[in-house]
Amino acid sequence: MSLVTRRFLLGAGAAASASVVTGTAQARILPRDMVPLIGPGYRAVDPDEKGLWQQMERVEEEVAGSNILITDPKLTHYLQGIIGHVGGPAAKDMRIYLAHIPEFNAVMFPTGFAVVFSGLLLRMRNEAQLAGVIAHESGHFLRKHQLRQWRDVKRKSDIFSALSLVGGMAGGVAGLYTGDLQQLAQLGTILSLFRYNRELEAEADATGIRLIAEAGYAPNAMPETWQQLIAEEDLSARYRRKRRDRGYSLFETHPAPEARMADLRISAAEVTVPGKVYDDHRERYLTAIGAIRPMLIDDQIKLNDPGASLYIVETLARDGWNGQLRFAEAEIWRLRGDIKQHDAERAAQGYAAAVGYADAPPDAWRWHGVMLQKAGRAADARAAYARYLALAPNAPDAPFVRQQMGS
Repeated sequence: MSLVTRRFLLGAGAAASASVVTGTAQARILPRDMVPLIGPGYRAVDPDEKGLWQQMERVEEEVAGSNILITDPKLTHYLQGIIGHVGGPAAKDMRIYLAHIPEFNAVMFPTGFAVVFSGLLLRMRNEAQLAGVIAHESGHFLRKHQLRQWRDVKRKSDIFSALSLVGGMAGGVAGLYTGDLQQLAQLGTILSLFRYNRELEAEADATGIRLIAEAGYAPNAMPETWQQLIAEEDLSARYRRKRRDRGYSLFETHPAPEARMADLRISAAEVTVPGKVYDDHRERYLTAIGAIRPMLIDDQIKLNDPGASLYIVETLARDGWNGQLRFAEAEIWRLRGDIKQHDAERAAQGYAAAVGYADAPPDAWRWHGVMLQKAGRAADARAAYARYLALAPNAPDAPFVRQQMGS
């Protein structure tokens, strides 16, 4: 991932994102006190807000027409259904887009449209966790946090000068995967002007946890999500022998300390109905993302962050291992930067485990064959290669694999 892409991620995360800012509010905001300030059909009412909406409507046009979006109608409909379920009184006016960016993040814009990053979908174990993140973002919109932050920034800087950068951004957005990223990074800079303070983040947490409780999701899904993210960042840092903060991730501007997670747990307990049975809708979630899940996992592995990748795979496997996850685990070991013999051995074991599952991807058989061949087990390697070719007869490397079988 390029440096400019990381700048965009940093800027977008600093904006209105899935959001946790430095530290926690001094006093916990109570969910029962969070009354939405926006209702159905809401429109901007004063000059400040109208100016903000005008600029953000242009941004939505750019986002909606960019090639960074994953255009899967069924998945988009599914995400729209979730924001429609947890978006509170303004839910029908909210829109949601899925961006192909392998980081944990989501961004709510002042006009009621949200952008979810693909890396977020990978990390969610069920629909309840995803609903919690989206509800948190909805809380920013319902409480008019963007407008409040906008007015605060206006008192400190020439925000209108910064917003002039929005014009002509279509080329930059469309060029995400062609190398022309400078204008996209400018959008991140603009969004960073909306960095929320501690009080606004606490309000969004309290509003979000109330919204998912009212929608029938287990409120504890929200603190569970942050617990997972904290542990992922810790393991990532350990593998890199560095501090938790990676300098470009969500934690750069939105650290999620244990104290804030504790606040979420207290709020979750307050809104949980004793004796009520909550469904996390895990199977429905896995069905919704099933078509792109291999791509999400592959994207994460290619970030070359073995600590985070291993944590994500192992976390997802808490609900049961399968061929796809075992293959991902093996790939992480094989692709580690400082390859050691035990890494190769663990990779070989992972491929062998993966092909034991009916849902093992074809590439698991190919790499299983490679490892068997390296181990001198020619007959077993040929059998693995044959299985790979049966599953993927038109694979680009099929001629080479047939040559290997002959040797």
